Amino acid sequence: MPHEAISVFDIFKIGVGPSSSHTLGPWRAAQRFVQTLNDSSRLFDVSSIRVLLYGSLAKTGKGHGTDVAIQLGLCGDDPVTFAVDQIDSKINDIKNMKKMVLMGLHEIDFDPAEDIEFLYTESLPFHPNAVTFLAALKNGENVAETFYSIGGGFVVKEQEEKSSTTAVQLPFPIATADDLLHWCIKTGLCIHEVVLENELAWRSEKETKDGVLNIWRVMKECIYRGCHTKGILPGGLEVKRRAFELNKRLLGNATYTDYNSWLHAIRSGGQHFNYILDWVSCFALAVNEENASFGRVVTAPTNGAAGVIPAVLQYYIAFCADGLAEEKLNEKIIQFLLTASEVGSLFKKGATLSVAMGGCQAEIGVSSAMAAAGLTECMGGSQRQAMMASEIAMEHHLGLTCDPIGGLVQVPCIERNTMGAIKAITASQLALQGTPDFAKVSLDAVIKTMWQTALDMNLKYKETADGGLAVNVPLSLPEC
Repeated sequence: MPHEAISVFDIFKIGVGPSSSHTLGPWRAAQRFVQTLNDSSRLFDVSSIRVLLYGSLAKTGKGHGTDVAIQLGLCGDDPVTFAVDQIDSKINDIKNMKKMVLMGLHEIDFDPAEDIEFLYTESLPFHPNAVTFLAALKNGENVAETFYSIGGGFVVKEQEEKSSTTAVQLPFPIATADDLLHWCIKTGLCIHEVVLENELAWRSEKETKDGVLNIWRVMKECIYRGCHTKGILPGGLEVKRRAFELNKRLLGNATYTDYNSWLHAIRSGGQHFNYILDWVSCFALAVNEENASFGRVVTAPTNGAAGVIPAVLQYYIAFCADGLAEEKLNEKIIQFLLTASEVGSLFKKGATLSVAMGGCQAEIGVSSAMAAAGLTECMGGSQRQAMMASEIAMEHHLGLTCDPIGGLVQVPCIERNTMGAIKAITASQLALQGTPDFAKVSLDAVIKTMWQTALDMNLKYKETADGGLAVNVPLSLPEC
């Protein structure tokens, strides 16, 4: 049977905050559009471009930086490498000069205030996150393409949505948790080992492992940077960064100069429950404060939930893996992230990673389930215990709504990452102390339930800022 082949690097993507569906996805869509123009030798014939944003992309697009991302994508900048400290200056230049250089090659007149249109009351049927690019050519012809940002940075072009994402044939095709368990039982491999075998369809084992460690490097740098940056988050809510003060309070007079000495200082504080709990929260806050500030993060599996997996993995490293040699620790990091990625792919195949489709259960819920599985394997749990941990984590996120105040990925989004991380650790502990044979709910059942819940959920709770806290917290904000 046909199956969707999803790599670990499809689930974990390096990019720029604050949103995978509203920032990274539209950025990639814009890149694809101008690349199509260039490949068909029409780039230098473009006289003007208009951008139409529909549904959720329109309703919360300004708060999520959708317009910013699209401009950078049309300019040919890449979210993996573009210097985040140059975003404001480049966007201001476009605004002030009313000109844009497509792919860095062809200059056109472009006024963001006029040429990016937010269609707040219109939505396209395939998916709430839709963007249409309209290019007028000098010969009078027009080129139009519509893209859908379907969650987690995944993008599909209209009329391509039913095609396979890849023609890659995996040795262990997986569509459900039962499929995953089947291959684990048949081969005797752990979850991460099955994933590693599948990744060979794309690249060598060394390339995969190096790539996964690079993903952790970006996560780790994001945590450290977020713990050492203070100030107010952009967007108008005047939300104060908290990770800086929490980090300072927890470490007291400890001195350190880099990540490694910082980690040593953290470990020196002991193993008290409240201390560990505060650090898990601090790690998660740090990442999502960076995300809210257009910082470099890893989509895991979304940007709004980017803090859960790094926080749980950092918890493991700081409080469960002290004394491990570097090589052994790297193996555990790879194990964690490969296992987590497979759980993320199961939710994408069986439900959704899009908050505009499923609410926050598709974001924080999925990331918590992913982290729970990764931690359980690292702690010596069996394949079935890892899946049990995922199920427990998601079971207690079912129905979680997305109601961002001001359309910003700040309140309640940042704190939700701390809750997702703690739930993941709790779910892992329950699974490690439990017996999967007696579990009443399977991972496949909870994935199915999540999707059914998503379909039943009122639209206003799906990243529209039309319900929940978004309308019950009085704020004087510009339209977002």
